[in-house]
Amino acid sequence: MHAPIHPRITTRQVFAIAGPAMVANLTTPLIGIVSTTAIGRLNDAALLGGVAMASVIFDCLFWLFAFLRMSTLAFTAQAQGAGETGEFSAILVRGFIVAGLIGAALIALQIPLASVTFDAMGGSEGVTRAAKTYFKIRIWSAPLALANYVILGWLVGQARANLALALQIVINIINMIATVLLVQAYHTGIAGAAIAAVLAETAGFVAGIVVAWRIAQGGFAVPRATLFDREKLMRMLAVNRDIMIRTAALITVFLFFTAKGARAGDVTLAANSVLNNFLLVSAFFLDGLANAAQQLCGKTFGARDARGFADSTRLVLLWGLGFAIVVSVLFALFGPALIDLMTTSDDVRRSARDFLLFVILAPLPGVFAFGFDGIYVGATWAREMRNLMLTSLLIFLVTWWALNSFGNAGLWTAMLGFYVARGGLQGLRYPTLLRKTFKAP
Repeated sequence: MHAPIHPRITTRQVFAIAGPAMVANLTTPLIGIVSTTAIGRLNDAALLGGVAMASVIFDCLFWLFAFLRMSTLAFTAQAQGAGETGEFSAILVRGFIVAGLIGAALIALQIPLASVTFDAMGGSEGVTRAAKTYFKIRIWSAPLALANYVILGWLVGQARANLALALQIVINIINMIATVLLVQAYHTGIAGAAIAAVLAETAGFVAGIVVAWRIAQGGFAVPRATLFDREKLMRMLAVNRDIMIRTAALITVFLFFTAKGARAGDVTLAANSVLNNFLLVSAFFLDGLANAAQQLCGKTFGARDARGFADSTRLVLLWGLGFAIVVSVLFALFGPALIDLMTTSDDVRRSARDFLLFVILAPLPGVFAFGFDGIYVGATWAREMRNLMLTSLLIFLVTWWALNSFGNAGLWTAMLGFYVARGGLQGLRYPTLLRKTFKAP
């Protein structure tokens, strides 16, 4: 019996997914810019600090549950590759159930959650009061925001990246328009910015349901036995658990980095904040390619197409390396001018330039960190991904401890080491996992 012939994976397929994901990533920071501008024009520093603090909390909180998008994308792509398109509706509904349960739990636990997080943040009384106002309103968007993760993952998993992009743009535009109207025109203050976020997630969910309903021609009616298939449920929960632990480790690194920068003084904190914007820019491109890796590796995994899986890996990493080199060169050429554009403080400018080399180098190991993340998610190698991320976290902490006497330079070296560890460890483990996954029965 001959092995099935699979079509080759092409660069065009990579960018059909990566392109829209990159554009979506570029539109997301506009929400923060518009919210900051709208609140900033109220000329109240406490309100501006409050929306900044609360936004960071929600970014981390929702990021922790990003496994809903990743696992939904992977399972959908695998089902597509295996020709099990009848499983699409079940995957979507399972995702909605998990998103609804988590969202409801966050709403129910909002009082202790707010108390713990705001105590940990340690803001002034005025900033904390404003942030709590924002938090108490926006927390009601949790089930919708998490359900939108599921819809976006489901669409990208089917290689419908343009539809996913359109939904993200709808959410972002409504958020921006509603923020300006509520805060500036109707003078609702920080509560208006929170209400705008709830309205945007609601509109995104409604639009997403309409789109999903049209794609799932049979509707969302899934037989109970199919929906609650024990094997598939247990696999979904195990993958979600492992990705959540992995994400928690990742969040720990970035919160630790921010906290240590803050303790080094206001100038160092501000300089690190400026340089973090450089990392975000490179992440936009690399994360877009990681989305392509998730879909293409998931699809070829489901189709048992070893050559296609290897081709997907090669193309994503090669294109990622190309983007990284371009971004690094641009940072080297225009970094000082960009620093001057982002801050008028001479002290902050000098400090940021001192550490610019680290963000010039970061995209290069970042290629493998982001790329292999996407590959591992697509293949649902979640347990290995979790273990390697925990090892990378340990390497980060040990490196920081060893170089603590070098101050902020030691902190940035530890962050660069973390990038190298993430991509390097997954790269070393990849050949073994590939052989085990596609070995002949």
